[in-house]
Formats: sequence, structure tokens, C-alpha cells
Amino acid sequence: MTWKIPLFKTYWEENDVKAVDEVIRRGSFWATGPEIVEFEKRLASFTGRKYALTFNSGTSALHTMLSAYDVNGKEVIVPTFTFIATANAVVLAGGVPVFAESEDVTFGLDAEDVKSRINKNTAAILTLNYAGGVSRDIEKLRKIADDNGILLLEDNAHSLGVKKNGKMCGTFGQAAALSFCQNKLITTGEGGAVITDDQEIFEKMKLIRSHGRVEEAVDYFSSTKDHEYVDVGYNYRMPTMCAALGLSQLNNFDKIIGLRIKAGLRLNNGLKEFVKVPEPYENSAHFFQMYTIMLKDNDMRDKLQAFLTEKGIMSKVYYEPIHLKKFYKDKFGCKEGDLPKTEAMSKRILTLPIWPGISDDDVEYIINAIRVVFNDGKDN
Repeated sequence: MTWKIPLFKTYWEENDVKAVDEVIRRGSFWATGPEIVEFEKRLASFTGRKYALTFNSGTSALHTMLSAYDVNGKEVIVPTFTFIATANAVVLAGGVPVFAESEDVTFGLDAEDVKSRINKNTAAILTLNYAGGVSRDIEKLRKIADDNGILLLEDNAHSLGVKKNGKMCGTFGQAAALSFCQNKLITTGEGGAVITDDQEIFEKMKLIRSHGRVEEAVDYFSSTKDHEYVDVGYNYRMPTMCAALGLSQLNNFDKIIGLRIKAGLRLNNGLKEFVKVPEPYENSAHFFQMYTIMLKDNDMRDKLQAFLTEKGIMSKVYYEPIHLKKFYKDKFGCKEGDLPKTEAMSKRILTLPIWPGISDDDVEYIINAIRVVFNDGKDN
């Protein structure tokens, strides 16, 4: 259907168009252009990491990160409350996903539940910073990982630039995957990156990203000679046009985030008397990459979603538990009741529209529609 208010719109400015146009009109270096290297340098500098490597998607970034850390045949603890790529990447890297509960404050992994699932075959904890916020237990998870001699890796697709206690998301673990899909804080259409301080992992990821090919001073497309191949790998490279767009969006980061926060706070002010709204958690920021509310029960959630649909307001459940998807039920024997807290939580949440520059009228339309549901159909 055509929505009066979609779940999101992608924010862009003329500088974004100009950046992509310049690469296209150059007529060369569309796959290995200097903008890629520059974007990687800027991402590393922006996040305070030594290295950043770009990819053609956040999923490619996750898969490569896990492959570089060699989780093959080992267990990786993951949230079931996340996008399915978080778990899929573990499977693609040859690992075994072990699903854990998420807490209902910031929707990140619950540290106590994670601790109970660690065994001698556990290689890593792969945690999620959700919807422009910071995982409540991120510091506890780091300590648990250190105490058990395992990795802490971050799926930081949602929360680029968000800090807790002065430390940026994506820098709590040994490495973090980023996403630049169309609804993320900055976007390249599709795209991703991994940030890390580990040079050995960085070099491994470069091989995995591009066919196992050794990078030389002259890039593959500009050289008359073939390059050496020392491993097998994929074609996970980010196109130059996407990197140019990413650079342009990163240059505008503060404005984009400011617009998101303005919209998020306006929604909070209008909705906090009715539902649990997303807010910054203890000494952290919230950038409202998504706007997820929590209702008192499943019936109220479903009633609200049905009414919003009638009013042309798109909403969606982000996320339904991964362990209850057919593949994971069939492959790993997952079943309903395995993670009761997260299963119950997922039945109470609903993600509402938000994007940089959403109009005040659209925000008020959403607020008023929700007020009608909670005021027994009265528009007041």
C-alpha cells in the first residue's frame, strides 16, 4: 500500500548528489577509487580506531569480521532480538550461533544470561547496540569476555558515533561491524565497514574482501601484471560511488543526527504518558536510528499497529526473535520458550516512523493517532 507516513525516508542533500556525480563523470576508478581509501581513513579517525575497512554491505562486514577471527566450528553468543544477518553471519563463517536473552531497557544482550551460556567451545560474544542507543550491559559484556578469554565483537549497524561514558560504540570490543544501508544514521544505499585496532585482523579482512588477493601499490585494474593470491575470498568491495556518498554523509553527520534527535524528542514528549519511549541510558546518547516503543502487552501492541495502518502510518516489529525463524528451528532445533523473556518482550514492541527532517505535522499526526487509541477512540 501507499503509506501516508512511511517508516523512514533517506536523507540527502545536493552535496551527496555532487559527490556521486563526480565519480560517475570521471569515467574511471568506479571500483577502486581514492574515495574508498579516504572514506576508510575518515571512519577510522571518526571512531577512534586504527583501521577501518569498507564492504558492499553490513552483512559482508559481519561475515568477514567473524571469518577473520576464525569462529569456524566454535560457538558465538548472539542476541535473538536483532536483524537476522547477525546470526546468519556466524553460520556463514562456520560458527554455531548460541542465542541469548536481551534486556528490556536498551534491548541489548543481557549480561547475566550471556554469562550462563559460556562454555569451553565459546569463541565470542557478538552484541548489538540497538536503534541509535547503547547496550545497557556493554561494559559488563566486555568484562565477561575478558574474564573468560573470549572475544567481544559488536554489531554496531545502528549506533555509529553514539557514546557511553565517553567511549564510542564500536570500540568496546576487539572489532565492530557497521552498516550504511538506506535507513542507517548515514547511508551509502548499501554498504558496511569493520573497525578495529588489530592490524593482523585488518590484513586478513583485506584478503577475504577481495578474492584473497594481495594488495599492491598499483591497484588490480591499473596494473599490467596479475597479482598474487594467497587465500580464497569474496568480492565484498564497496563501489567508489558508495564511498563518495559515505564521505559526503559523514561530513554532514552532526546535522543529520541533530534532525533525528529533534524528531525523537518531539515524539517522546507526545507519547511518554502512554508508552515506554526510547531514551538515552545512563551517561550515553541516543540518536534515534529507529523509534521503538514498548506497550503493556501484545493485545495493545496489535491493536495499536492495526489502527496506525488504518491511518496510513507504517509501523513494524523490530525485531521478532531470530531463533523462531524456520531456518534456525530446522537447523539448530530452536523452539518457542527457549528465550521466554525476549519472546515476551518482542510481542510488546513496535517501531514507528522517524527520519531526519520528518515534518512537525507528520510527527503530530503520529502522536494524535496514538492518543486516539489510548483515549478510547476520542481525538483529544
